[in-house]
This record gives sequence, C-alpha cells and structure tokens, in this order.
Amino acid sequence: MSAPLVTILDDEPEVREMLAEALEEAGFRTLRFARAREFEATLRSTAPDVCLVDLSLPDRDGLSLVHRLALESGAAVIIISGRAQVQDRVTGLELGADDYIIKPFEPAEVVARVRARLRKRTAPEAGGDTARFEGWTAHFDRYTLEDAEGRETPFSHAEGEVLRLFLESPRRLISRARMQEALGGAAGESFDRAMDVRISRLRTKLREDPRNPRLIKTIYGAGYIFLGEVRWG
Repeated sequence: MSAPLVTILDDEPEVREMLAEALEEAGFRTLRFARAREFEATLRSTAPDVCLVDLSLPDRDGLSLVHRLALESGAAVIIISGRAQVQDRVTGLELGADDYIIKPFEPAEVVARVRARLRKRTAPEAGGDTARFEGWTAHFDRYTLEDAEGRETPFSHAEGEVLRLFLESPRRLISRARMQEALGGAAGESFDRAMDVRISRLRTKLREDPRNPRLIKTIYGAGYIFLGEVRWG
C-alpha cells in the first residue's frame, strides 16, 4: 500500500519546501504547486488524500478553491494561511475545510494535523458506507444524499462528518463538547459557528423546514438530536 499523498498549494517557495521536507520525513508522499491552475490540472488525474491550501494565491481565490475541493474531492482539506482573524477561520470552515492552520507554524504541527485527519478518515466505521433514513440514503463512499426518487445531492466531507455523527447516534443528545471531541478542532466561537453552518446546510439538503426541522432538532443550551430511524448497509 502506497503512502498517503499530500498536495501543497502555496506561492511561497520556502513554505512549500519546508512542508514537503517535514511530510516526506514523516512518510508521506507530496506534490507541490505554486499556482491553482497547475494544482487543478493535476487533480484531473491524481487523487490526493490531503490538500494543504493557502488562501492568498496569485491566480485564484483560495476560498472558492477550498469550497470546490470540499464539494468535489474526497480529500481532506486543510487551510494554511496568514489570515488570523476569527472571521477568516470561520469562513474557511463554513466553506468545507476540515482544519485551519495559521502562519507562521511549526512543520511538526502540520504533520500532526495531517495525521489526525487521516486517522479520522481511515478509522473503522461501525455503520459502513450507506445509511437509510426517512426516505433518504446517505452514500458516504461518494458523498451524496439520495432521495426516494433517486435524485442525488452532494455533501462535503466536513458535512459528512457531522451527518455520520448524527446517524450513528440517532435519538441521542449530541452535545457541543461531544461534537468537538469527535470532529476535532479547538472549542470556541469559531468551532460552534462552523458546526451551526454545517448543520444548517445539512437541513437544507434534507429539505427541512428551517423554523421547525423534523430530523435534526436543536436542544437549546444542550446540543442536537437526530430523530429519524436509521438502517445501515
């Protein structure tokens, strides 16, 4: 089995070199890119396991690229950026990034974050790749929701993490603390807002009434609860 592939998209040569050296010493394969155009061309024939993406790119808005990767790629997406404001972090997570690392950083931290994302993606799942509930089928192998008529709606990897958490614990309260422990990331305002957005998007894709959702209920001050009957496999 080949080593996991990590792509590095950053227009700073020293950052690309530093990250590639640290990741390769840790046993990963790497590909380096200075331009989004070159990176996107490579994705047509290559499937990375993790994408490290800088937001300040010379030929493409980094946030729009992150959003596209989250929707269309099976890779984990980690933003590496000098933008340190809370709103930048929240926006990146809202658009589907799995993690956000602020420059300057220690290469060892990036390696640890990459390993953490891969552990979450490769850990054995009790449910499997397909879950059926209330007329819907969630296909976690291809990141789509299928309705009773066979129409499919894609969901991002980040949205899928939240959906799987609900489907594996139906009719049980899931607290914010449990979500933070299960999904990773630092607890705080940015994590809470990112979770709220992901849940809101899942409700939209499940065609829920936002004022009175039927499946994903908010228990104010406590967390969330998924009320559907779930069958895996």
